[in-house]
Amino acid sequence: MRYLSRSLLTTCGAKAARFRGFNRRYRTVFGQTATLLTVKGASGLLGLPTLTCLGYGLYQTLQRPAVVLAIETDELLEQADYLYSCAETEKLYQLLLQYKDSDDAEFLWRLARAARDVALQPNIDAERKKQLTYEAFEYAKKALEKNQESFAVHKWYAICLSDVGDYEGVKVKIGNSYIIRDHLETALKLNPKDATSLYILGYWCFAFSELPWYQRKVAAIIFSSPPTSTYEEALEFFLKAEEVDPNFYSKNLLMLGKTYMAMKDKEKALLWLRKAKDYPARTQEDKEVHKEAVELLKKLE
Repeated sequence: MRYLSRSLLTTCGAKAARFRGFNRRYRTVFGQTATLLTVKGASGLLGLPTLTCLGYGLYQTLQRPAVVLAIETDELLEQADYLYSCAETEKLYQLLLQYKDSDDAEFLWRLARAARDVALQPNIDAERKKQLTYEAFEYAKKALEKNQESFAVHKWYAICLSDVGDYEGVKVKIGNSYIIRDHLETALKLNPKDATSLYILGYWCFAFSELPWYQRKVAAIIFSSPPTSTYEEALEFFLKAEEVDPNFYSKNLLMLGKTYMAMKDKEKALLWLRKAKDYPARTQEDKEVHKEAVELLKKLE
């Protein structure tokens, strides 16, 4: 399967480029895992007294199930990440759905992501979208229960919690915002180089910088100190994300342009909006970003 995955990657073409930052990290992790298994096995043998042929054979027999299971898990996760890199949303969801009862957080957060991606498909009906949104959150919550040391678990829990808030009303959504930020900050502590977490934190700051007046009023009534932020703080996160992984996401480019617009810096706003406009439109979201960037440029040029 590893040979097949490597061969098929060449057919992915332009689709894979959009996710290159994600794929690079995951493949690195898998490479390290395989290496650690090999090194650990060797060091374990070196630390043992000289074994008879019978003893060594028994040792190998006892070790084989655990090693095989680890290899199978890595193969499946590699296949899942390959499908994600090629934007095969439905196939990925169906693959991981078979493991919805798993206790492995690596399966669960990926399933949460896949369910969410299916929910975001343009032609999906409203009821199915809501069902998948809550389903994704349940997978993310279970992943968090199983492993709190994974940056991806914290990131996707935050994202799915935010999605659920869209159905729960302003009070719950604002209340959840504190939890969302906490988990994103935890994700960054575990992996400071994760551009996606930096982008989402930037978006969080941008959203609260321009919170509508009626939502500010609700927040002030409900919370003694409602969440606040500034465009400067949002800008810092967006720029850091771009520094960590340049051009990793069309929307980060767009948000940089919009943030500079809000800060009345026309020259820099034009720079980033043009980059967003020229970004290769490989997905529906990229096309929407292109359209918005063109509209904003008309206002500035």
